[in-house]
Amino acid sequence: MKILGIIPARGGSKGIPKKNIKLLRGRPLIAYTIEAALGSSLDRVIVSTDCPEIAAAASLCGSEVMMRPAELAEDSTPTLPVLQDVVRRTKESFDAVMTLQPTSPFRTAAHINEAIEIFRADSDADSLVSVVEVPHAFTPQKIMTFDGRYVIGSTEVKRRQETEKYYARNGAAIYITRTEKLPEFIFGGRILPYFMKKIDSFDIDDPEDWEIAERIINIKSTE
Repeated sequence: MKILGIIPARGGSKGIPKKNIKLLRGRPLIAYTIEAALGSSLDRVIVSTDCPEIAAAASLCGSEVMMRPAELAEDSTPTLPVLQDVVRRTKESFDAVMTLQPTSPFRTAAHINEAIEIFRADSDADSLVSVVEVPHAFTPQKIMTFDGRYVIGSTEVKRRQETEKYYARNGAAIYITRTEKLPEFIFGGRILPYFMKKIDSFDIDDPEDWEIAERIINIKSTE
């Protein structure tokens, strides 16, 4: 099975300006994802971007770069047509596409390879998505709404051991899609899960996330 890795990295980040090339412990954020992808068993890795600065940083990290058209670089542009654009312009044929968001710096080559092996082992699967267990404090039984004065929700009290486990997509760390299904979805049909730990699932979305990521990476560097 040949798998193409695509890293979509638009330049117009609003929460953290120039987030994808902002330095995290002295390295551009996108470098962590590129390093993981290039160190994995992916057959080819392409960064799709509209930003010359991101393109330059990605090239310095050793990645192939594909500049996307302006109509695929707007705030409202979903990821799916970006992936379709890369596949359409890539002359090589692939059995599947792996999407790796550049905002998950703790996802490693080992995670990527494990996800690939899980997907390769199931010929009936249409896609795979990385997930993390939802903390028991945020399961549906414990979530409440606020009406402006009072909170509303279930009044049943259960021990953690008695509540059902739930899983959430973990910041889009890893998606795998069979190429034949890419006209329809990034993930859908028969979806395999790839379970990841909370710390490896960390996704940087806002300045507070960035502060937490800096603390995590500083701790990891001393281990």
